[in-house]
Amino acid sequence: MVQKPGDPAAPAAPADPAAPPVEAEKPEEPTQTVAELAFYAPNYKCLTLLAIILFLPLGLLAVYFSHKTLKANKNSDWEEAYINSGRTGWLAVFAILIGLGIIYYFSLFA
Repeated sequence: MVQKPGDPAAPAAPADPAAPPVEAEKPEEPTQTVAELAFYAPNYKCLTLLAIILFLPLGLLAVYFSHKTLKANKNSDWEEAYINSGRTGWLAVFAILIGLGIIYYFSLFA
């Protein structure tokens, strides 16, 4: 069976061995120095997870601000990162307290 050059089933032509290898272009990630990494705002992942389990509405809001903190940390926007980190922490704590209050109420009076 003879294959024609325009045939889609024809094998591709071998690459030139003298040509340098072609690497896929990767999107540039911002490189941060060690000093910048030290400024990372806390993300409160465990508190946020517990907040979701105990009181979903505020827990989901805490997840939103946790995500915004993560994005601000990656972009080296420290002021925004610390503002969102504080919001995440407070919302997670309030969600945990409300959830524990609901559990306490129903265990005593139900």
